[in-house]
Amino acid sequence: MFERFSSGYYLGSLYVQPRGEDEAAIRRDDHERVNEQLYATGDGVERLDNPLVMKVGTRHYPVVGDDDVPTGTLALPADAVPDDLEGKLPGRREVFLANAERASDLLQYTGWDGESSA
Repeated sequence: MFERFSSGYYLGSLYVQPRGEDEAAIRRDDHERVNEQLYATGDGVERLDNPLVMKVGTRHYPVVGDDDVPTGTLALPADAVPDDLEGKLPGRREVFLANAERASDLLQYTGWDGESSA
């Protein structure tokens, strides 16, 4: 799904579509798998519900898991869908996934405290 792109990001391609929620989301199974593969530290106490952090265009989004999102799709709040996808939804788009260290830094900026469930 994602390949190493740089020291801070992985690169992948997902369908992007709007959703009626305020949070960005991908399929819960995909979310847990990516969380486990890319964010696991190996000490066995990882939370698989921690938000992923994805970058579309110039914006970063904390991304939660949701059973209602189709696999291979990133569902963004309707007002956050990039302008170049207007009228072409769902549209395939390159998406950057922050690595664990970068995601942790970015989540601090969003006010996510690590204690609440995503």
